[in-house]
Amino acid sequence: MVHRMQFYIDGAWVDPVTPKSRPVVNPATEQPMYDIALGSAADVDKAVAAARRAFESFSQTSREERVALLTRIVEVYKSRMKDIGAAVSDEMGAPIGMAEKAQAGAGLGHIMSTLDVLKSYHFEEQVGSAMVVREPVGVVGMITPWNWPLNQIACKVAPALAAGCTMILKPSEFTPSSALIFAEILHEAGVPKGVFNLINGLGQDVGAAMSAHPGIDMISFTGSTRAGIDVAQKAAVTVKRVSQELGGKSPNIILEDADMQKAVTGGVAHVFNNSGQSCNAPTRMLVPQSKMNEAIAIAKAVADKTKAGDPRAADTSIGPVVNAGQWEKIQALIKKGIEEGATLVAGGPGRPEGIDKGYYVRPTVFANVTNDMTIAREEIFGPVITILGFKDEADAVKIANDTPYGLAGYVSAGTVEGARKGARQIRAGNVNLNGLPNERTAPFGGYKQSGNGREWGKFGMEEYLEVKAIAGFGTV
Repeated sequence: MVHRMQFYIDGAWVDPVTPKSRPVVNPATEQPMYDIALGSAADVDKAVAAARRAFESFSQTSREERVALLTRIVEVYKSRMKDIGAAVSDEMGAPIGMAEKAQAGAGLGHIMSTLDVLKSYHFEEQVGSAMVVREPVGVVGMITPWNWPLNQIACKVAPALAAGCTMILKPSEFTPSSALIFAEILHEAGVPKGVFNLINGLGQDVGAAMSAHPGIDMISFTGSTRAGIDVAQKAAVTVKRVSQELGGKSPNIILEDADMQKAVTGGVAHVFNNSGQSCNAPTRMLVPQSKMNEAIAIAKAVADKTKAGDPRAADTSIGPVVNAGQWEKIQALIKKGIEEGATLVAGGPGRPEGIDKGYYVRPTVFANVTNDMTIAREEIFGPVITILGFKDEADAVKIANDTPYGLAGYVSAGTVEGARKGARQIRAGNVNLNGLPNERTAPFGGYKQSGNGREWGKFGMEEYLEVKAIAGFGTV
């Protein structure tokens, strides 16, 4: 049973302090499916009180106890994969196969990799006569997005549990059900009461209350750069730690000697995956000016084969984007690209042919884009790719770094050495070479306005640890 009209606080499902709700709309049909409860500052106060009580004991648990807890979570999570996939598919429009495997699978992957880290992590280190110990930071407020809901929940909750923290989660109001199922998983796995708490609500209500709350020691936020700035400003009043993964406008450099067919095909497919709703999507494809026409032909072929449609249909490549607001924003940016003189290669404004309802966006490719155009500067967050030309490798690197963002970068080259050289020059927290995927145990996070702090693997767990030096430890 999914408790959509309740919150999970202090180990129990409870009613909001003040009853308030909103509908959750299916983006494929534009029809409301059900209502969810919305929280307030009063609910945050209750959750923080529970988390602070629980921290006294949970922070003192042993590595073995936390390993056992995460092991149980993994087993229960596996039994709910189809439930999670169905919820993600319904609420954000992801094709069902992708929702079950990639969306639900991402959450499971992060829990399992965190478990592996915990088993061998060194919480204590001798430095001269001092012992350096790593201790849980305290009560953590977590604010997560709708685009990869379980990925972002799991890569915050799992390392926080591993570190010995307690927490309050505010998931996106657009994808609440998968988060509620996650709470059920933790409850069944035996997470002690008060350690994990969940409140649904709006950013301006629950998110703001969490960011400013004096009883919360750290905020971990994933979302837009604009919202991240607001969170950081509110958090600054209490000088709490803030870790943020924000927006991106990631360059994908395809060098002269790269396999153009493979690199362009993979780059376009990556952008279209999840309907373009990935913060690290390689949305700025940089190709040699001399190969622009070749890149256009390949990209058009990929776009033409990408089928938008019913998320439950077996032949659907991409579903709708998450809501009306996103759809309207994307449409405006597509129109802006046309107005500013970019070459429209595929797609364009409006819904795909044969679809008359739902927040569907035509898989869109722009070419002959310059880096001063709006579509090359702003994060579109839809299935829209821009192709820019460069003169030589130095010009490509210059264009790649000419952005306020620095979340991810991509380099394809004919040799590993050439790809590595390009990667070292890109100002971003993550760079992928020759189409290889991210390594889940390596750090994930951004430079510049793409955020601060890192998630995933041991680097993610260390975000939830304070470092204490005990001088004279070896002599007293």
